[in-house]
Amino acid sequence: MLSITKRRFLGLAAALGAAFLLSSGPAHAADLPDRISIDWAYYNPVSILLKNKGWLEEEFAEEGVEIRWVLSHGSNKALEFLRGRSVDFGSTAGAAAVVGKASGLPIKAIYVYSQPEWTALVTRKDSGITSLQDLQGKSVAVTRGTDPHIFLLRALDLVDLGEEDIRPVLLQHPDGYRALVSGQVDAWAGLDPYMAQAELEADAILFFRNKDFNTYGVLNVREEFAENYPEAVRRVLTIYEKARRYALQHPEEVRDDLVEAAKIEPAVAELQLQERTNLNDPVLGEAQRDSFIAAGQILQKIGVIDSDIAIAELVDDLIESSFFANVVASK
Repeated sequence: MLSITKRRFLGLAAALGAAFLLSSGPAHAADLPDRISIDWAYYNPVSILLKNKGWLEEEFAEEGVEIRWVLSHGSNKALEFLRGRSVDFGSTAGAAAVVGKASGLPIKAIYVYSQPEWTALVTRKDSGITSLQDLQGKSVAVTRGTDPHIFLLRALDLVDLGEEDIRPVLLQHPDGYRALVSGQVDAWAGLDPYMAQAELEADAILFFRNKDFNTYGVLNVREEFAENYPEAVRRVLTIYEKARRYALQHPEEVRDDLVEAAKIEPAVAELQLQERTNLNDPVLGEAQRDSFIAAGQILQKIGVIDSDIAIAELVDDLIESSFFANVVASK
């Protein structure tokens, strides 16, 4: 007969063995979450295509991981969703991600979904506004915490004006567009596709443009999610990259998806996508770093970011290129 001690040891070993077999079952039990929440946005055409194709759902179907899509109407909403853990991945402008990081939001920028000229300062033909100086004392529709807001602040700084020198009217992007064309405001810090719609359908004027003030469109991930599920991050980026490459080869499909999603005319989508959206380079590199630092420094100068924050260090902590590097290396 086995001794009680030996019997207990073998029983414990058998239990541990069974537990090991159970833990070695479906991959998502240990390595993947039950659900991945990701945003989509009219200003991120790759996300619309990806959502419509269902490729993320296919990628994680075998492990039973649910994919949840959340609509972001602007970078401010994407950052709000990331902060509230409503999404694990959120698409924003690079400068907006810098502002979020500076405010203590634990995110990493991991991918470039576009290089856009998606914002400019817009007015009506009858407003009398032709220059930045003309904005003094005028009402300007703007969405706080977004690239158009940051663009407006940087533009005003060029002529020694600040937000206190205008009358900001805080509206989400589509409402800002409607306020401009209906005459409720004098100007608007615009965002495509509504900006293109204002040009084509309401004869609006882009009276100040500066492509360099438009920071890149970046996909961000919550740091906690990235630490807990690095394999999920890599797989999401793999499918994102599949969608970006597909978009380059099928521009008409991307246009049609944007038309349907945003309820805009094909000509509006064409203007946004063909003239003001570059999908060619998904890598977060020196160009993006330099752009984020330049935006952060001017935002610090005008008081949006605390003066004691080291901008270059903040940007280096924000950018995490290793996830996409692993995607590229695996191809």
